[in-house]
Amino acid sequence: MVKALNLKPQIAKPDRNINKDAFKTKIFKMNQANNQFKNCTFGITGASGALGKALTKKLRSQGAYVIGITHQSIKFSTNNSEIFPQEWINWSCGDEENLKEELKRIDILILNHGFNPHGSKTTKAIDDALEINALSTWRLIKCFENIVLGRDPKGRKSQLWINTSEAEIQAALSPGYELSKRLIGSLVSIKRNNLSKDQRDKLFIRKLILGPFKSDLNPIGIMSAEFVANSIIIQSKWNFYLIIVTPNPFTYLIMPIIELTRSIYYSITSDLKV
Repeated sequence: MVKALNLKPQIAKPDRNINKDAFKTKIFKMNQANNQFKNCTFGITGASGALGKALTKKLRSQGAYVIGITHQSIKFSTNNSEIFPQEWINWSCGDEENLKEELKRIDILILNHGFNPHGSKTTKAIDDALEINALSTWRLIKCFENIVLGRDPKGRKSQLWINTSEAEIQAALSPGYELSKRLIGSLVSIKRNNLSKDQRDKLFIRKLILGPFKSDLNPIGIMSAEFVANSIIIQSKWNFYLIIVTPNPFTYLIMPIIELTRSIYYSITSDLKV
């Protein structure tokens, strides 16, 4: 008589060590992302404004060292308050070259200064909007780029964050402001697309596409500067090129399409021979 064999399926036991290692790796990466800005030196133009203060407070709470770059008379406290940078630098449009030595100390430069002529369409108002919102920003971009590309490639990757505003693509009830923001927005797109792979390994450029928030430039803004600053920091940790913060849902759809169209156009035209 042949006895039936009692064959039990062999169930592999999970390797708990592997699960523990994977969990530890995940926690490490999360902590690394949360501490991304620790001991990082930020430079912020327009640091005395509503968004500048909100960004400063958020960055300082995460261990960053913040240098405020302002055209105003420096009468602010520094270390006594989280909303103010640890250090101030006085600057005015047209003096970008004089900031070279200070920019060498900066890892991430946020270009956030601005001027809104509102409904004024005088020659002076248009000139001021173009100079402050576009041309001075463009000169700072070039200056910081030259510094970063000359650095040791093994160091921390530098970044440029440029506040081009939602006015880059739609009405803001201020023709001069819109014109200047469209100009700097296009210049930033050209600059980013023109960087080689090696240059992108040294310098990462971001655009801040921000909707209306309460500030001296826009006292009737819908969002608070604190909400906008928090959203900027969160999205920056996701490594987005476009950081969009707005209550307008169409901007989230339209802006990436515009950037893609520009990128394709610039790629095509770069191959054209004169």
